[in-house]
Amino acid sequence: MTQPTSIPRQASVERKTGETQISLTLNLDGSGEGARASGIGFLDHMLDLFARHSMIDLSLDAKGDLHVDDHHTCEDIGIVLGQAVHEALGDRRGVRRYGHFTLPMDECLVTTSVDMGGRYAFEYQAPIAASKIGTFDSELVEHFWQSFAANAHCNLHVVLHHGRNAHHISECIFKASARAIRMAVELDPRQNQVPSTKGVL
Repeated sequence: MTQPTSIPRQASVERKTGETQISLTLNLDGSGEGARASGIGFLDHMLDLFARHSMIDLSLDAKGDLHVDDHHTCEDIGIVLGQAVHEALGDRRGVRRYGHFTLPMDECLVTTSVDMGGRYAFEYQAPIAASKIGTFDSELVEHFWQSFAANAHCNLHVVLHHGRNAHHISECIFKASARAIRMAVELDPRQNQVPSTKGVL
């Protein structure tokens, strides 16, 4: 039986624009530790859930033009998180590649499926009726995950089966996505190859 790679799967990414300044460090083989400070309370809560359920150590310091709105900061954090996951995966040798999770939370049920195969696709069928979750624009949940998927070079599909409460729906999406990503990036103890018949991802 071949053993998966033991190379540390970590990455640090910085992004500086006229709108945001972001520093992010992660470890795919962590335990969900790290401090998250985006300046957006609700997003910090979602990122805490993501780290805990993905078991990815995630440290984030972000400063953005929040006097305008949360859009640029939320988008750029999604970009940087995706870039860091992509970098930490390397050639993706030994990973499971695919992950999926159906997660219930109170009245909500969400399924997320992911393919860390190096190609981008994004399908999102998770409408949130309320325009705001506190002061947070609920449409930014979709935008965050689209930004993540494009920069992680992955297929990401998110489906809300049912749910009413906007906070619950968002939390369900972040938890289900975290669990699916955790499965996809895990090392498979049964093989140490690139998980594709092409031999490359």
